[in-house]
Amino acid sequence: MKSLYSKFAVTTIAIMFFSGILSFLFTNMYYQNYLKRQNDLKIVKMASEISDFLHSHDQINLNEYLEHIGSIGYQLYITDGGMKKTYGAEFRERELSDKAVTEVLNGQIYHGIAQFPHKTFVTGFFANELKNTVGVPIEYKNKAYALFLRPDIKLLFNEMHIMFGWIVVGTILISMMFVLISTKFLVKPISKLNKATKLIAEGNFGIKLSIQRQDEIGALAASFKKMASKLENVNDMRKEFISNISHDIQSPLANIKGYIKLLRARKLDSEEKSYLEVVESEVTRLSNLTKQLLLLSSIDSKKDLMDVKHFNLSEQIKTVIRQYQWNLNEKGIVMSYTLPETFVNGDPSLLYSVWENILTNAIKYNIDNGEIDISLTENDTYYVIVFTDTGIGMDEGEIERIYDRFYRGDSSRTRTIEGTGLGLSIVYSIVEMHHGKICVESRKERGTTFTIRLRKV
Repeated sequence: MKSLYSKFAVTTIAIMFFSGILSFLFTNMYYQNYLKRQNDLKIVKMASEISDFLHSHDQINLNEYLEHIGSIGYQLYITDGGMKKTYGAEFRERELSDKAVTEVLNGQIYHGIAQFPHKTFVTGFFANELKNTVGVPIEYKNKAYALFLRPDIKLLFNEMHIMFGWIVVGTILISMMFVLISTKFLVKPISKLNKATKLIAEGNFGIKLSIQRQDEIGALAASFKKMASKLENVNDMRKEFISNISHDIQSPLANIKGYIKLLRARKLDSEEKSYLEVVESEVTRLSNLTKQLLLLSSIDSKKDLMDVKHFNLSEQIKTVIRQYQWNLNEKGIVMSYTLPETFVNGDPSLLYSVWENILTNAIKYNIDNGEIDISLTENDTYYVIVFTDTGIGMDEGEIERIYDRFYRGDSSRTRTIEGTGLGLSIVYSIVEMHHGKICVESRKERGTTFTIRLRKV
């Protein structure tokens, strides 16, 4: 996708290009409809003055005089019907109708410039052709001549056309340079707003925009900062609300658990015991939910959390595996791992939650007698931990939402599996806090692979 900068620059240069073409066309119209006739009349006046001068000064030498006129910037062609001679620069084309010569010899004026075929400005004004001249009759020493005259454009512009060419090229190049610079200036604050938008999308509302402009972009930046501030306030209120509610729920849940223990100590029939087990199961699930909400709220606030230590990562993952060995045996899952001794810098308690959540998911969503494999490797930049299972897998739509809070995938397949839908949200947040990356590959009924990369520090 093209950037706004390139679009704006290309559009501006295209406008300059088409404006130049339109200007050329309008200039050509002006030349064809007005300026060409004016040039014709001016040159006719010059030719008439030459004719009058020769008529009144027949003692001067005709050749020398016409050579002088040719040397000062004119092209001349003179004929008496038989003799033909040119002065000044040669004509590129010497095609001229006999009718035109006869009319001039008979005293008429030939308006070849005004009648020159309607062509572009360049070929019209600069066409070095004999028919692109004016013709006037000359009487010299009682003899009639036809004199055809036009300016020698090459001679007139010999010293200037190179300079004009460089001026045009320089103007175009400088214009393009200023377009690129001005476009960069215009697009830069939009790029800053785009980066700020990405930060807000990631949950970072404390943005700073150094955009001080008194135009629409400046107004947009000011409104954007106000919006970010309000979103930050709303987000803080949400976190505080979740934290308070989760904390307050823990107390009644603890009381309920206590009373459930008391009831278990009493003699109950089988039906009452089953009811009690349901209540205890739901209380436990609600307790786990509130604990995870509290953890998420604490992670979001990022206060007093990152207790970074140097610890043995491979031993920590092995401890998690041992903790859930009974669950693995219950489903007949074969566990294999390659965990060479590796020491990392990070928060042990938070990273423990990462391995715990991923492993419990691999167990819960695995098939009976399935497999789970865990590997730990490292490169120059990251420690790479890979969890692979042979579970029910996910489609692309589910993969896109697995880190959303409370999302649990296809309800028809997961409604019988206990869970809160918060585990992977916690995993994502903790990995992000450690400046790491997490990615997932999965196929329906083929299993899932989670890859966590923890940056080396």
